[in-house]
Amino acid sequence: MEWLTCIKGAIDYMESNLLNIKSPEDVAKHLNISTLYLQKGFQIITGYNIGEYIRNRRLYLAALRLADSGDKIIDVALEYGYETPESFTKAFARFHGAAPSEIRKDRTRIKTFLPLRVHIIIQGGYGMDFVVEKMAAFQVIGFSREFLFDTSQNEIPKFWDEICKKFCEKNLLKGNAPENEVEQAIYENHIGDFGICIDDIGKDGKFRYMIAGRYAGGNVPKGMELHEIPAAQWAKFKCVGAMPTALQTVNDQIWKEWLPGNREYELDGRFNIEWYSDSGDTQSEDYQSAIWIPVRSKE
Repeated sequence: MEWLTCIKGAIDYMESNLLNIKSPEDVAKHLNISTLYLQKGFQIITGYNIGEYIRNRRLYLAALRLADSGDKIIDVALEYGYETPESFTKAFARFHGAAPSEIRKDRTRIKTFLPLRVHIIIQGGYGMDFVVEKMAAFQVIGFSREFLFDTSQNEIPKFWDEICKKFCEKNLLKGNAPENEVEQAIYENHIGDFGICIDDIGKDGKFRYMIAGRYAGGNVPKGMELHEIPAAQWAKFKCVGAMPTALQTVNDQIWKEWLPGNREYELDGRFNIEWYSDSGDTQSEDYQSAIWIPVRSKE
């Protein structure tokens, strides 16, 4: 599916099923696309994650219902997806800046949140530095953890810091030889070359993230795991500059400029890979990294 059509389709589906959607997975399933891709692209393009968009739309419509009817607050709360009047009132006041009872007295305090209309100006997407390359399946080894998409942007950097401090900071980063089997695995498999998002959980708005390297064989220490990346055609986008700004800039360009209206390629698969050079200062202007996304050629 063409990427801009996909985003517009997501909005149309949410608007038609606003009170019945239970999770972002429902929207992704309807569009036959990875929840990870949909969440990532939707947030970059609109500035909202899917859960936030649905919540804001419901709270706006709930305010209109309260202002225009005599319905009980508990009935409105249940209709718009809240199990108790207390949880509804808390979310309502946070969004509108006023309690439900106050909105009934003064509807001018309602915070408007209308359906989004997506318009993208494509500029420079095809001027990006990328190659498309077919690769056979390969195995990676590393540390894995589940994350909620809504909080992953803050939590994943903490995961990197945790792994670095626990396994690398005291010895490997000082240039010393590995002292145990975990350090040996990190050293031999270049763990840290990849940051991999894997959309295979399929529930609760979660995905797996691996701090990994290409598996070179040998022992898999406790606390680490193997995962196979399937054969795919990858679009590999080069990033040059200090982290994380360079990576974030290219990531935005992919979803805002390269994918919308792309006549050659569309998304394919449930992976997203960040590649990090193991040489150079990550804060240097010439530090190199890359973003890999699996794509298929349009017929």
